[in-house]
Amino acid sequence: MNHNVALALGSGGARGIAHIGVIRELERNGFRITSVAGSSMGALVGGVFAAGKLDEYENWMNSLSKMDVFNLVDFTLSTSGIIKADKVFKEIHKFIPDRLIEELPVKFSAVATDLKHGKEIVISEGSLFEAIRASISIPLIITPVLKSDTLFIDGGVLNPVPVNRVFRNNGDILIAVNLNAQLPYQKPQDDNQDWHSMEKITNSKLVAFQEKLSGLFPATKKEKTGYFTMISETSGLMLAQILKLTLEMNPPDILIEISRNACGTFDFYKASELIGLGKQATIAALEKHRNVGL
Repeated sequence: MNHNVALALGSGGARGIAHIGVIRELERNGFRITSVAGSSMGALVGGVFAAGKLDEYENWMNSLSKMDVFNLVDFTLSTSGIIKADKVFKEIHKFIPDRLIEELPVKFSAVATDLKHGKEIVISEGSLFEAIRASISIPLIITPVLKSDTLFIDGGVLNPVPVNRVFRNNGDILIAVNLNAQLPYQKPQDDNQDWHSMEKITNSKLVAFQEKLSGLFPATKKEKTGYFTMISETSGLMLAQILKLTLEMNPPDILIEISRNACGTFDFYKASELIGLGKQATIAALEKHRNVGL
């Protein structure tokens, strides 16, 4: 089997690591990815792939422990976000040099949201890292990017799976990856019950921020829904509705779906599990569509 693929990679925090498994499985089945567009983590993984550096990125992700992930979180007391993400990009720079998007071996587009002007922005030229950074600015979590008169925030706000923003070639196949599917997921047993979750650990680091923006946090111990959980749950519901309309207007040939319950937003230490999940979801999607004569 040898088919050219236009690949749209969706947003979804740490679940975006599953995109690596998707790409690996598509290539194993003879698909040739000729273009990719991504929102948020889809832009990060898609951009790394388009630059020919997926091996390096996958190796790095697989090497991260829970404490490594926590140490990469650079907190800032800002009303527009609480994480700068500078540490992460500085680390990635060590093994992936920045490049111009227009010079990449695979056509690539990153989708971001222009908050000041209330519109979607498709970045297909210029600095690869700047495009990715603009696309991953999760509202109220990762600080936005200000450039000229534009304030960039997460591309998933307006286009969680950019099926309508990927470059198409004659005769190619459009494949989309949805990381926010309303599917059941049985989480593996965590072998370290002392860790619990990223949210619990960050509580001590967020004390000052909590005092400044106390209205965004639970007021009493009776309230079980924390800050990160609230952001994740509410945005997930909105994305699901936007995605439904987007896919109805631009139906892909193959839709690969990952359960939104697969992991938390910051569970980047689960790389091996999530890459495997991406492979499994791809196998299932290809099997489902095998009868269409691809």
